[in-house]
Amino acid sequence: MSGARGSEPSPHEPLTSGQRQEAFRRHVTPELGILLHVARTMTKGEHDAEDLVQETLLRAYRSIESFDGRHPRAWLFTIMRNAQINRTRRRRPELLDDPRDAENASADNAALPEDLVEGRLFRAAVVAALSTLPRRMREVAELVDMDGLTYPEAATALGVPVGTVMSRLHRARRRIRDQLLAEGIVQGRASR
Repeated sequence: MSGARGSEPSPHEPLTSGQRQEAFRRHVTPELGILLHVARTMTKGEHDAEDLVQETLLRAYRSIESFDGRHPRAWLFTIMRNAQINRTRRRRPELLDDPRDAENASADNAALPEDLVEGRLFRAAVVAALSTLPRRMREVAELVDMDGLTYPEAATALGVPVGTVMSRLHRARRRIRDQLLAEGIVQGRASR
């Protein structure tokens, strides 16, 4: 049942197909360029970036009814980030690989078995340390260190200032390093 606002549905009415398409055109379509740019920083290649954008667009289209129309870029970055986290979880062994470091893959194939085991143990220790961080620190570490976003991109995705991203990332890295030092996983000087 429509309210007195004309063709706009009340908050409890589902959008018609035309209203859904118009909302998508108005809020999502203008952000396609930046979505692809950010997706390229979060993935290993062009094909993966395009897949991530497509998944983001599908999720945005399905949830456009719940979007309030404010801050579409931040809303879309959040959808994209969550989609990438889900994709990364499905490919857990690659979790800590630098997406821009494909040339090291051939060097890994020639590594000694002890080195491979040590590398896996290190990755597992980092993942465990990451999981103990408070949510806000963990989100920043995942976006910057694992997904490859720049500080400004991470700030936009989280809706916080760049300085906040830098501060949270510094504290997250320090906590991970301290935990790895305490467990004897890495050697070095204790953090200040």
